[in-house]
Amino acid sequence: MSEKIARDEVRHVARLARLEFSATQEERLTEQMNSILGYMDKLNELDTAGLAPMSHATGLRNVFRDDAIGDSLKREQALDNAPADDGINFVVPKII
Repeated sequence: MSEKIARDEVRHVARLARLEFSATQEERLTEQMNSILGYMDKLNELDTAGLAPMSHATGLRNVFRDDAIGDSLKREQALDNAPADDGINFVVPKII
């Protein structure tokens, strides 16, 4: 595998990102980045001319339930578990 990114470039990007790596970490990151870029080269070899663009790799579909009108809570039931209420509304601390 040819080297696509050098250790100096990893060091430069780390400095721009205000990150500090040990020599061992720099070496490991260089190897990992080269591995990722090598994989991207392998993907670029694929012929995708006849494929339609897609937004997802799987056939996702909408999984939401249908909207249906149902019974609402009565005001008293909604206020039963409130820490504070005035009989009509929830009472919360004023925040400015």
